[in-house]
Amino acid sequence: MDKDRIEGGVREAKGKVKEVAGRVTGDRQTEAEGRGEKTAGKVQGEYGKAKDTVRDSLRK
Repeated sequence: MDKDRIEGGVREAKGKVKEVAGRVTGDRQTEAEGRGEKTAGKVQGEYGKAKDTVRDSLRK
């Protein structure tokens, strides 16, 4: 498993927590930062999946 998949998942989870915390406290900036971090984590995770797919196809 590629490190980007792992780091992306962690980043996505941190973003979700930050988003919810911002929503609960009414802090729109924190909520928006959380959404951005969550999205960046998803992208990083997908990038890691793509790298794994390429790596696996080269091994065959």
